[in-house]
Amino acid sequence: MKNLGSGYSALVIGATGSIGSAFVRVLEQDACCRRVTALSRQSVPALSLEDEQSITAAAQSVAVHGPFQLIIDATGALTIDGQGPEKSLQALDAERLMRSFQINAIGPALVMKHFMPLLDGKQRAIYAKLSARVGSIGDNKKGGWYGYRASKSALNMFLQCAAIETLRKKPEALFVALQPGTVASALTTPFVKQEDCLQPEVAAESMLTALDGLNVSSGAQFIDYAGQSIVW
Repeated sequence: MKNLGSGYSALVIGATGSIGSAFVRVLEQDACCRRVTALSRQSVPALSLEDEQSITAAAQSVAVHGPFQLIIDATGALTIDGQGPEKSLQALDAERLMRSFQINAIGPALVMKHFMPLLDGKQRAIYAKLSARVGSIGDNKKGGWYGYRASKSALNMFLQCAAIETLRKKPEALFVALQPGTVASALTTPFVKQEDCLQPEVAAESMLTALDGLNVSSGAQFIDYAGQSIVW
């Protein structure tokens, strides 16, 4: 991450997942990165997307290491409570939909609420949130996966609103929704042959390279791991 300067400080939320842990490993190997702080459901303090008090406590705990020049929220879930995405309209269930929105949209929005204030406001800084190409309304050609698609679309809107607001005080900051590609992980195992997937470290390195090459925008940006723009 050359464009963040020497000695930047990074924070990874969701650091025990396949992609989150890969981000931590790659950042720890970056000579320009002074410190990597990791948060997850297993960290101390623990952070749960379903418990705002835990999000508040985690933000207060790591504030001492800030301000951060890079914050990555790598949280999210496709299969929740043992149930995968819906394939048809008739499969919709209110409880499953609410759980998907809680994990993929509401929880991450509350993370933005408590962690965006920790983003550096005096120099280039990046807030990146893992999203998904299936959250793109304009790119939706197949339908299905109702709750996951809709929750990721809602997440993208939360990020866009937060970006517009925060840029008024932090004009050098970048806000990015990231499509990581199809990565070998517990999330993709039920749906894709793992040999056809990107390895987590490859995906993390690619996304960091893409982030490093971005210019400041008037709002959030939606890109894939190769740095290509995705239609909202």
